Formats: sequence, C-alpha cells, structure tokens
Amino acid sequence: MPDLTFEEYQTRTTDTAAYPDAGTGDPTAISYVILALCGEAGELAGKWKKMLRGDHGEVALTPEFRATMEQEVGDVTWYLARVCEELGLDFGIVAQANLDKLASRKTRGALHGSGDNR
Repeated sequence: MPDLTFEEYQTRTTDTAAYPDAGTGDPTAISYVILALCGEAGELAGKWKKMLRGDHGEVALTPEFRATMEQEVGDVTWYLARVCEELGLDFGIVAQANLDKLASRKTRGALHGSGDNR
C-alpha cells in the first residue's frame, strides 16, 4: 500500500463523509465531526483502559490488540481529517505547524508547563 500524504488522506475522506451537511463547513457539520472525534478518542482510550485492567487476559501489547488499536487510531485520524476539511484547513499544514511549534518549544526548553503560547 503506498504512503499517503495528509493532503491526499484528507481529500479521500470526502468519499466516505456521510453526516449532516458534510463538506459544507456549516456549524452543524463542524459540530458533528468534532463530537465524533471526541467519541472515537474515547473509544481508543476505553480499549486501552480495558487492556490495562486485564479484561481480555494478560496485560500485553499482543498483535491482536495492536490491530484493534490501529483501527481505533484510524477512526480518530479520519475524524481529525474531517475536522480540518470542515474548517477549511489543510491537514498537512496543521501537522507541520504543530511539529514546528513543538520544535520551537524544545529549543527554548518549554516543552513542559502549561499555556498555549509558551
């Protein structure tokens, strides 16, 4: 499977975007994808919690568990791409800007702490 750029991935999510006002940038569409993103992140966290609790046997990163987590991370990624799409943002530019911000914080010794503008 060839690697995708963030831009390609974001564009291809349009093919499977089936929610109210999809692709319009309307507040309803934005709200839907943000809430769905939170739900999917919760599912990811829930699966991790259950693994730590030992619900499925030994607490271990088995190949099966990794496959489950991969699917959940994929769902989170899809909704994150849709949030970018609905807000008119380029997923690749958002990702690069985040890396740049964190690199700057590292250089300045400000990775730890609180506040958006450190």
